[in-house]
Amino acid sequence: MEITIKIIIGLVAFLHCYFLWFEMFAWTTKGRKVFRGFPPELFEPTKPMAANQGLYNGFLAAGLIWTFFIDDPLWRTNIALFFLGCVAVAGVYGAFSVEKKIFFIQALPALIGIGLLLIG
Repeated sequence: MEITIKIIIGLVAFLHCYFLWFEMFAWTTKGRKVFRGFPPELFEPTKPMAANQGLYNGFLAAGLIWTFFIDDPLWRTNIALFFLGCVAVAGVYGAFSVEKKIFFIQALPALIGIGLLLIG
């Protein structure tokens, strides 16, 4: 169970590292290909906003990566629950406010991690 939990936490952290890169460094290039419904003329003006979102995703990834370096099991679990909870809330909000698939990409893996932590 411990290995599965670490894999899920690592996956969620990896996704948020990708989101950081995408939003901070590839918003005006790859963003145009991913968000085809977004008006092309708005990518450049929204670049600072996207970079800010990317920075927040980086903080979430950093918090999850931090859990791999915490020796105390209770402390490690609480920190993982906090950051996975933040990811889950952001994913649910994104699913309601932006696009439903955000739930499956962002919130569901975090919720699986939370469930595994709580039963493990």
